[in-house]
Amino acid sequence: MIGSTAGDLILRQLRSALGPRWEFTTDGRQLEVLHPDRGTPYIPALRQPTWVELLDRLQEAFAEQGVPRTACLPLRWGRDTELTISAVQALDPLLKDRQLGSCRRGFLPQPVVRLTGQRHADGSLREGFLTSFANTSRIEPVKDSSQYALILDNWLTVLSRLGLHARHISVHGHLTVWQRREVEGITLRFRHAGLPLGDIVLLWNADRPECMAVDLGTSLERLAWALTRAPWLDLVFGDFARTTPASTLDSIRTATLLLANGILPASRGAGSITRRVLSTVPPAATSMGVSAVVRQNYNYWSLFAPLQNSWADVVRLAETELYRRPPWP
Repeated sequence: MIGSTAGDLILRQLRSALGPRWEFTTDGRQLEVLHPDRGTPYIPALRQPTWVELLDRLQEAFAEQGVPRTACLPLRWGRDTELTISAVQALDPLLKDRQLGSCRRGFLPQPVVRLTGQRHADGSLREGFLTSFANTSRIEPVKDSSQYALILDNWLTVLSRLGLHARHISVHGHLTVWQRREVEGITLRFRHAGLPLGDIVLLWNADRPECMAVDLGTSLERLAWALTRAPWLDLVFGDFARTTPASTLDSIRTATLLLANGILPASRGAGSITRRVLSTVPPAATSMGVSAVVRQNYNYWSLFAPLQNSWADVVRLAETELYRRPPWP
């Protein structure tokens, strides 16, 4: 399968798995898959689910597909990246080391830190992007490429159980195989009523193609955004969105995740990222302390895995780092 004909085989497998009702359009190696009832307007959910409710519904929907939830990866990674930046890193032993196994498989809601979110010219993050978020993924070693199409079909069922029905979902991407160091793959992206949600990737080791896996991912925050179409900042930061600059809230959110996982400010290594994130917080913006914002974010991050430090310790550590600088220029 692996090679110049991979894209053609994937296309046939997608047609077979999704069935004749879906409309497939190709332009060279570019693919778009649309539902025939896509013109039906999407009506957002009347009530925004809590983060607990949304995570539980997602877990239950995956379980109905025979996909159990698996434990989070450690936030401190130390291989290729200092921090865990994607749930796909659970597949490193399979894809990079050519071991027939992986760190995790199944439904993986993984807190991650990425400093590469899309930004405006002034440096502020674009709508839909955060420095830290919950990368909700399905991580699966597979035996052959046909499972890629079946996992996508199962994902449509999961989304439907959440209230994001197939008629509003579209899939697009390039059927050309890409390569990054020892790993090759094909990536397709999916949207809901025009809103980019995430992607599904078929990956394999370039030297041992039998070391193959599927990584399907979006973020819990984007799923909530798709469901409700609420203002992004209100959705993520709640009432604080109207009182504190978004850049400050984003930094404290990320620092809470790092400090709660024991990644303390340092001059190098993973701790340098904690220091870098907190260095972007203007002292004047937190002159009354960070306790309330930290508690809000701590409660969120505690949904995914046990945290090493208490919220009170996180507040103390954050304020110690913030206020070691002079409060005014």
